[in-house]
Amino acid sequence: MANGVTYGLNFPFRDSRRGDYLELTELESQQIKSDLIHLLLTRKGSRYYLPEFGTRLYEFIFEPFDGLTFDAIQSDIRDAVETFMPNLLLNQISITPADPELEVDTMIGENTVGTSESPIYRFPGKGTSEYTAKIRIDYANNRSSFAQSDFVIINI
Repeated sequence: MANGVTYGLNFPFRDSRRGDYLELTELESQQIKSDLIHLLLTRKGSRYYLPEFGTRLYEFIFEPFDGLTFDAIQSDIRDAVETFMPNLLLNQISITPADPELEVDTMIGENTVGTSESPIYRFPGKGTSEYTAKIRIDYANNRSSFAQSDFVIINI
């Protein structure tokens, strides 16, 4: 821990290896990434007192790989981020067919594929490789005085 300071819960939720109940984020950049993943993987309408929180990404599973679907996904992600994370600047959203060998199951909670800085999250138990799209979201945090940029990859 950085001087005992934590920012919040890491998402996806995992057991802590240090004795905390759940794994906590130690850096602001980790918390921003965790918040973005939480926003993207929450089904819109599933939160009782905040029904507009989340995205409709689950609705795009098994949709055709065409420009209309990709535009709808990008629009949904941009609207959710503008509403719930206004300090985040989305630089680019790219959607391509997924590589099934690079997936990480969020239910297991282990990010062992590739590097720990760039895990790929997917909806557990959904889809097969020919129907799966990879969404890469490049973002920057414009809240702090130092520019911080990172990316998130989600397979749907």
